[in-house]
Amino acid sequence: MLSIRPATQLWPPVLLGSQFVFNIGFYAVVPFLAIFLRDDMLLSGGVIGLVLGLRTFSQQGMFIVGGALSDRYGARIIILCGCVVRVVGYLLLAFGYSLPVIIAGACLTGIGGALFSPSIEALLAKAGTRSEAQGKRSRAEWFALFAVCGELGAVLGPVAGALLTGLGFRQVALAGAAVFVVALIVLFFCLPSGSAKNQPLHITPWWITFRQPRFVAFIIAWSSWLLSYNQLYLALPVEIQRAGGSEKDLGPLFMLASGLVILFQLPLARFARRVGAVRVLPVGFLLIAAAFLSVALFASSPPGTGLLRLLPAACFVTLLTTGQMLLVPAGKDVVPWFASESTLGAHYGALATAGGCAVLAGNLLLGDLLDRALTPSTGAIVPWLVLAVFPLCSAIAMVAICRPMRRPRT
Repeated sequence: MLSIRPATQLWPPVLLGSQFVFNIGFYAVVPFLAIFLRDDMLLSGGVIGLVLGLRTFSQQGMFIVGGALSDRYGARIIILCGCVVRVVGYLLLAFGYSLPVIIAGACLTGIGGALFSPSIEALLAKAGTRSEAQGKRSRAEWFALFAVCGELGAVLGPVAGALLTGLGFRQVALAGAAVFVVALIVLFFCLPSGSAKNQPLHITPWWITFRQPRFVAFIIAWSSWLLSYNQLYLALPVEIQRAGGSEKDLGPLFMLASGLVILFQLPLARFARRVGAVRVLPVGFLLIAAAFLSVALFASSPPGTGLLRLLPAACFVTLLTTGQMLLVPAGKDVVPWFASESTLGAHYGALATAGGCAVLAGNLLLGDLLDRALTPSTGAIVPWLVLAVFPLCSAIAMVAICRPMRRPRT
């Protein structure tokens, strides 16, 4: 079980602020990368998909590596290195005029995130454990605030990027690099630095993480969350097209998701604290399964008129986001149950990497199946039912996996 070291000075507000700034810097640039590749570099849709896919996989696939490096060398130095790598990636995007350079820049932006994200989560888990032991804010509530700060950054980032797009994508990329340079300087002075003499002589190998059958089962069951949440970008546009909508309808639905997180994330985290994380996890997955089932109910029917045509999509976004708000703080809160303080980074990295692999495999398998949901028909129900099976299985699995966590671990 995660031990508490009062001598370690951790500043959760700095970690929350870093998540807010990182998301502004990320969402101000990456959403506009596809437009730059299409309009400025005149690349085909297949090549654009390859570049974006490599960027995503370079981040999710490297999470376990970033977490293991954090455990080995300390979170502070890995977070700072992640900022440097992302700055280099943005500079390559700003000044690159050939496809190989752009691909390298896109991958480096992903690798930078893979370095600092699990490190920040590991630090926040330690800080939350200490806070909870002192009778203050719980670890789950800190992760809920972390999600709110990230969502605020995700909302403001595209707005900032849109204001700069008139100047050109290269200027947007330079602005993103400047954000991470400022973050690098602030974090250099604000992040807690560990003393070398306090570090253990024998570092636990990162692969020990996968020698825990219950944790392996946990991350497999957990991975359906990221696969399901990714359907906001893959399946939701399909439903909007079935309902006779357009890409313009995506904006209000994404704003609905962000508004729900900003308004209700912290109250739901407090509710989860009273109920218990291990009881909340199955409920969260059931809500996500219900999100897909809510669309399946309408998939075979002709779309409604006016705003009613967006009712299935709005139900989907609401249920999916509510499930996410219950799952994410609770899931991050449960991870230290499996980990020692020296392997927190690797455990959080494994959690994210498993989700990334599930998204990659799931999208490849489900992409063609979703084509059946483009037009109202009996067959349009099938993709949504298949998508509902994954979180439903996870809900059942979590009941068994989390049973020992209902009592304190010795």
